[in-house]
Amino acid sequence: MRNKKWQVWLPLVFSLVMIAGMFFGFRLHQQTGGKRSFFAREQRSSLQEAIDLIRSKYVDKVRIDSLQDNAMDGLMNQLDPHSVYIPNREVAEANEDITGNFQGIGVEFNIFSDTVNVLYVVPGGPADKAGLQIGDRITKVDDSSVVSKTLPSDEIRHMIRGAGGSRVKLTVFRNNTIQYFYVTRGTIPLPSLDAAYMIDGSTGYIRLNKFSETTYREFMRALEDLQAKGLKSLVLDLRGNGGGLVNQAVYIADEFIAGNQLIVYTEGSNSEKREYRAEKEGSFEKGKLLVLVDELTASASEILAGALQDLDRATIVGRRSFGKGLVQEQYGLSDGSAIRLTVARYFTPLGRSIQRPYDKGKKVYMEDVLERYNNGEMISPDSIHLSKEKVYNTKGGRKVYGGGGIMPDVFVPIDTSLYTQSITKLYLDGRFNNYVYLYYMDHRNELSAFKTPAEFARGFVSTDAAWQGLVDYAKKDSVNLSVIPAHDKQEVQNRIRAYIARLRWRTEGFYQVSNSTDKVVRKALEEIAK
Repeated sequence: MRNKKWQVWLPLVFSLVMIAGMFFGFRLHQQTGGKRSFFAREQRSSLQEAIDLIRSKYVDKVRIDSLQDNAMDGLMNQLDPHSVYIPNREVAEANEDITGNFQGIGVEFNIFSDTVNVLYVVPGGPADKAGLQIGDRITKVDDSSVVSKTLPSDEIRHMIRGAGGSRVKLTVFRNNTIQYFYVTRGTIPLPSLDAAYMIDGSTGYIRLNKFSETTYREFMRALEDLQAKGLKSLVLDLRGNGGGLVNQAVYIADEFIAGNQLIVYTEGSNSEKREYRAEKEGSFEKGKLLVLVDELTASASEILAGALQDLDRATIVGRRSFGKGLVQEQYGLSDGSAIRLTVARYFTPLGRSIQRPYDKGKKVYMEDVLERYNNGEMISPDSIHLSKEKVYNTKGGRKVYGGGGIMPDVFVPIDTSLYTQSITKLYLDGRFNNYVYLYYMDHRNELSAFKTPAEFARGFVSTDAAWQGLVDYAKKDSVNLSVIPAHDKQEVQNRIRAYIARLRWRTEGFYQVSNSTDKVVRKALEEIAK
C-alpha cells in the first residue's frame, strides 16, 4: 500500500528533482554570458564535420538543431548527473533562477474550464499598471486564442512572456464583457524568500526556496526585520530548496558563524582548492538556530546546513537531504547555447563530501528518493544505511556523516497518511486548486476582513459548507471524499485554509497557515523549548 500511495507522487517529485538538477550547485563564472571559447576558431571536431555532412548530403530533410541537441545530451549523459547541455532557446529561462528575475508582465495564472484565469497580479508590475486584476479571464494573447482544452500552460506562459520593453495585447473577459489591455513587458522579480515572520514573541521563521543573486539581500532584510521584533531563536526552512549560487549560501552562513572559520571548500581534478571562510561579524551568531531539511534539500542548501552542523552552530531537523556535492560552472558556446559543467566537489568544514554515488547511472541516481521511501528510510531513521567509514565528529561531540546527504540531528518521518489515492488524485489533477480559487472569488468580501496571515490563521475556520462544496466538486472527477478518514479530512481542510491564504497573501500567507500544523516545524519548536 505504501508503494502505491507514493507512486502517485513520483511524477511531481522527480520533475522537481530533475529541474533542480539543472540548477543547484552553481558557482557563478565570469564568462556566463557566453563569450568565451576554449577552442581555436579553425579547429573542427569530427562531430561538427558529421553534422555538416548530414546537413549537405543526407537523403531526407532533418532538423539539424535537434540532432545537435541530442548529440550534446548524449555527451553530457556520459558524465555526472548534474552536468547538462542547455540549448540556446532555453538559456535565458535557465538563467532566471540565477539572476532572480525574468522578463514578463507579472501575473500568475491557472487553467481550468478551458480558460486562463488570473490568480495574482504582481503589485506595481506591468500587468498591474495596465489594469489587470485577479479573476480576469484571458481569452487571447495578441491574436492567438488561448481558450483550449489542449493548449499546455507552458506554451501560454511563453506567449505572455517576451523581451523587456515589448508590448503584448491581452483580450480579457471581465464582468461579462470583453476588454483589451496593452501591457509593456518588464523585469519581474523571482523572490528566493517564501516567508519570514515571528512564530511567537521570540522565535522567527524564514523559508528560502533557492539561492539566486538576490537571496542574501532578501535574507538580510527579513532577518533584520525579525530582529527588530524581538528575535531570539530562528527556524531556517530549507526543505525543497534545490540550491543555487554557492556564494549566496556562504554569505548567509557567515551571518551565523563567528571568527574566520571555514564554511566550505571546493576542489577538483582541474580545479584548485578554494576555501570560503567567515569574513565578518555575523548578525545572528548566538541565538538558537534550527535548520529544516528534507530529501529535496540539495547542494547550496546542503553547504549551508552542513557547515552549521559541522561547526555545532545549528540543530538540523527533518529527513536526510538529497546528497549533491558537485559544483557546476556555466560556459557559453558560440551558437548561444551553454554547458553547465561539473568542475569541482564541495566539502564541509570537517572535510565531508555529501555527494551520493552515481556510478550506476542517472536513472538509478534520480530514483534514490523513491528507494529511500521503499526501504522505510523516510519512516524510520533505523532504516538509513550510511557508510561507517565516513563518520566524522564535531568539536561538540556530534557524529555527522559523509557520502549521502546531510543526516538530521532530529529525525521527523514523512506523514504517509497524506497520500491516499483519492486525495493525491484531487491534488494532482488540479481540481483542488480550482475549487479553492472559486471559493476564494465567491467569498472575497468576507475574507478581506482578515488583514494579516496571522489574523486569518487564528480566525478562519474551514466551514462544513466549504468542505461539502469540495466534496461535490470532486465528484465531477469521480473522486469520493465523503468516505475518507477523519484525520485525512482534517488535513484537507487545513490545506484549504493554507491555499486561501496563498491567494490572499502569496507564499507568506501559505506558510504561516500551513506551518501551524506542520510536524517538522512543531518538532523544531520543541527543540527550541528544551
